[in-house]
Amino acid sequence: MADKVQVLPYFFGNITREEAEEYLRQGGAGDGLYLLRQSRSFLGGFALSVAYGRQLYHYTIEREMNDTYAIAGGKSHRNPIDVIDYHSQESDGLVCLLKRPFNRPRGTEPKVGPFEDLKEQLIRQYVKQTWNLQGSALEQAIISQRPQLEKLIATTAHEKMPWFHGKIDREDSEQRLLRSSHVNGKFLIRQRENNGRNVSYALCLLHNNHVMHYRIDKDKAGKLSIPDGKKFDTLWQLVEHYTYKPDGLLRVLTETCPRTSHNSEVSTVTSRTKRSRENAMPMDTREFESPYADPEELRSTTVNRSDLTLEDGELGSGNFGTVLRGVYQMKKIQKVVAVKILKNDDNNVAVKEEMLREADVMQQLDNPYIVRMIGICEAENLMLVMELAELGPLHKFLQKNKHISMKNITELVHQVSMGMKYLEEHNFVHRDLAARNVLLVTQHYAKISDFGLSKALTEEENYYKAKGHGKWPLKWYAPECMNYFKFSSKSDVWSFGVLMWEAYSYGQKPYKGMKGNEVIQMIESGERMSAPADCPPEMCDLMRKCWTYKLDERPGFSVHMHNYTVFLIRSLTTFLII
Repeated sequence: MADKVQVLPYFFGNITREEAEEYLRQGGAGDGLYLLRQSRSFLGGFALSVAYGRQLYHYTIEREMNDTYAIAGGKSHRNPIDVIDYHSQESDGLVCLLKRPFNRPRGTEPKVGPFEDLKEQLIRQYVKQTWNLQGSALEQAIISQRPQLEKLIATTAHEKMPWFHGKIDREDSEQRLLRSSHVNGKFLIRQRENNGRNVSYALCLLHNNHVMHYRIDKDKAGKLSIPDGKKFDTLWQLVEHYTYKPDGLLRVLTETCPRTSHNSEVSTVTSRTKRSRENAMPMDTREFESPYADPEELRSTTVNRSDLTLEDGELGSGNFGTVLRGVYQMKKIQKVVAVKILKNDDNNVAVKEEMLREADVMQQLDNPYIVRMIGICEAENLMLVMELAELGPLHKFLQKNKHISMKNITELVHQVSMGMKYLEEHNFVHRDLAARNVLLVTQHYAKISDFGLSKALTEEENYYKAKGHGKWPLKWYAPECMNYFKFSSKSDVWSFGVLMWEAYSYGQKPYKGMKGNEVIQMIESGERMSAPADCPPEMCDLMRKCWTYKLDERPGFSVHMHNYTVFLIRSLTTFLII
């Protein structure tokens, strides 16, 4: 939880509704008296408890998809503090204005929930084991992916809990609960056998030597609940709730039915840990899953046309043709994909060869921050089948979503720098790095795309020299590209600086209104673009370093990684509320 909320004198942490009411009564429960606490059912959310007319009211402040906060149906705000400031001026759906905070009694610290204690340990353990990382590499992975990692750990933490017994049947659960102590309230949770796609669970509760089974369903929004019961984001929140309140059960949960060492081994083996570590992705959940996450899905360079269904509506277009959305039927699952279709009516061999060269480059790349190539399909047209990044190009997304925080933008640009570091280490030059060629899987997950101009460097040379001037994006190019036709990782760094400018300006066009030759003259004269408004100073400095004229003095992507790590540590400490 961010220090910003943690230090609020009226924030009580992970207390129950009943505890909040008791505190407010201690404060006299006058109209508009309030306190803030951590939500026990919504991940990253909070609860506002308010007194009015001798009654006590509770409002959930949900953390929304775009990192804003709102009381259900209400206005969105940057953080919970802004929510409270707003409702101090406008009731806007609340029973009254918030008039006076009830502060924690002297010597009382915010209550820390059981998951908060485990969270950091579980995140480190997951990153270390899944990606086999150590030292600074481990720290960088955690920093760049913290929001996704926290969500992943929160929604899978039950697998580590002694009360979760995995996929066992009803009879087995009863035998385990009736073994040894017969304490009322002894419990375990098991995963139920399902024919459908949705996972469901069962809470098995011992009461008077009989085992009661309560089904736990997951709705379309991913919320978990016992039928007609309160809804939760995670199983551990559900368990936490029923350990202090029966709320429809025969009794509260009292004692965990522990797994034996054999049971533990069986129940914690999930599809996630079965995957090949080489193919594991930073957001190792279904929505971010690699097409090759399952080792049984053989990776092939060709896609059969019969396994590929194209949908109406263009995702994009260019000189090569169009990009359509499609569905690829793999061995066990269907995967939504992007299909780049060559439109080559005049049968131009050079155009086809250019597209095949792009496919050849992409098939050599395997990194979470680079759009993955799935295969080539040769049918009515030549088609490249690739991962789909649903939210589209970075610049267009930012143009339409100007509420996105600087922290969120920094997170995305940092991911681009990690993808470029991978290219640098594997001797590839992108040559067309720009915000238009960064695609978003989600608001917090970026991938580099479009390798039509990319080149693999030989071991002997650390640059590629073009034979002549082409149709080049000059506004993104370093001086040595324009003057000597030389391209290297250092020229990609220059382009990365322009991409940073695009991102922090919310998708504006660089050098707006200027022609290519005017841009060249400006650069040669030593001038550079002014920093975008509100761009963090650390990022402005880094941007200008990318535009160092002499390529030998220009930093590489490994340096960017270090600088971003330092800044992200600061920004996450200041802004991140989870």
